[in-house]
Amino acid sequence: MSTTRPATATPAPTSALNVSRTTATAARVLRQLRHDPRTIALMILIPCVMLFLLRYVFDGSARVFDNIGASLLGIFPLITMFLVTSIATLRERTSGTLERLLAMPLGKGDLIAGYALAFGALAIIQSALATGLAVWFLGLDVTGSPWLLLLVALLDALLGTALGLFVSAFAASEFQAVQFMPAVIFPQLLLCGLFTPRENMHPVLEAISDALPMSYAVDGMNEVLQHTDMTAAFVRDILIVAGCALLVLTLGAATLKRRTA
Repeated sequence: MSTTRPATATPAPTSALNVSRTTATAARVLRQLRHDPRTIALMILIPCVMLFLLRYVFDGSARVFDNIGASLLGIFPLITMFLVTSIATLRERTSGTLERLLAMPLGKGDLIAGYALAFGALAIIQSALATGLAVWFLGLDVTGSPWLLLLVALLDALLGTALGLFVSAFAASEFQAVQFMPAVIFPQLLLCGLFTPRENMHPVLEAISDALPMSYAVDGMNEVLQHTDMTAAFVRDILIVAGCALLVLTLGAATLKRRTA
């Protein structure tokens, strides 16, 4: 008489977002980052160094720094967080860490939200340091509140984090992750209005720029640069940037899947 051994089922990930699982994931990522001081230095210090260099590149034309410094205050954190997040997440994919986590009763939303929370905590530090350096040390002249600059810089950093989490699913190596930067970041950098007003572009390029989140990040910074109060255009811009970050995080959760049965 033969007996059939029941198959061991892999726990199915839960779908509901759970606060304790999300914070546990964020704490694990932060513990790992704590042992990688070079990555922390890249995330926190590089935007400050770039702003510092930019200020003294235009040492004889302080007005130029005032015109583009606010825009770059949002762009630098976005680029930095994109690079670091995409590479760090890819390491976890290729090392099998994500594979093991997905075999546990851990929801995809918990995993993505945990990563976003961990990198978001570093983004707060990064954005606060860069904004403080630009406004109170480098003398960036803004009409509006520096706190609004900080808000836009933080949302930009979170958008970079979301984009990095998303593209890491499509790279097989760290080199490929870096290669996504020209495809994802550079077009936005050229079309965001940093080099010329978007309304002066070819109509096709202007239409494309209207669909890119970095355009609204630059617009939001310019609103703070030119107006003393929070404008309706500023509110629209930050809502679009925040909505794009949330959308990309949702798409990132959809790309998470086990590679083995």
